[in-house]
Amino acid sequence: MLVFQIYKDCTIKGQRLPLKNMIKVTFLGTGTSQGIPVIGSTHPVCLSTDPKDKRLRVSILVQWEDVNLVVDCGPDFRQQMLRKNLQHLNGILFTHEHADHSAGMDDIRPFFFRQGAISVFGSKRVMDNFAWRFDYIFSNDNKYPGAPSVSVQTVSPEHPFAFKGKTIIPIEVMHDQLPVLGYRIDDFCYLTDVKTISAHEQKKLKNLDVLVLNCLRKEEHPNHLNLEEALDLIEKLKPQRCYLTHISHLLGFHEEVSAELPPNVFLAYDTLSINSQ
Repeated sequence: MLVFQIYKDCTIKGQRLPLKNMIKVTFLGTGTSQGIPVIGSTHPVCLSTDPKDKRLRVSILVQWEDVNLVVDCGPDFRQQMLRKNLQHLNGILFTHEHADHSAGMDDIRPFFFRQGAISVFGSKRVMDNFAWRFDYIFSNDNKYPGAPSVSVQTVSPEHPFAFKGKTIIPIEVMHDQLPVLGYRIDDFCYLTDVKTISAHEQKKLKNLDVLVLNCLRKEEHPNHLNLEEALDLIEKLKPQRCYLTHISHLLGFHEEVSAELPPNVFLAYDTLSINSQ
């Protein structure tokens, strides 16, 4: 698995950082809601033999010290956990309730059987939605013996929260008319399903080392940033590096699109790992 060392000597602003202060981010999936290839599609990107053009539904794994924290739990969660060979899971941050970000909820069971209740974080709207969709997990009444349990942690963009020695800052973005949460940990930030971000929330995105941002395709889309809009936002926010994710086959071939990007902007791909301060 490729590891991209952003700071090979762990030195930032003249100070050597202990490795425990670094976070490692692995892209578990970088595809949009249908994944790539799309079922039954004969689009050239869907027929590509390049492994970087094969994209599971979007999710990342964030690690520091012995902590494993996943952002979103989509329908490919089981496959992603097997591919990564993850042995324990400390928690899941949810951006929103759409199926491509949450439909893998049942597959937290192996972790629950070994560890007990799994911590899940999200907005009140998202947790209320899950309590209805996954009532056998979220309800404590007449619990089925094989069902997993969760420890629900409701978060909001107004209140950063602590988790395993890190401060996590929720950032509210808009997915058309639907509020979605992104998350900043240290100088790393993950934003997906973005169409717009208010000026107030953009203030939370200053001085980023790494930004991960959705970029669906080249044509405009009502709910997602296209390539032009994503690059405009990156230019405004000025992260040191940006990785594009939540990619559709309509964006194009990985290698061809990569060649068109600015020097500090990259297409993410499944299994890519990066380190950030």
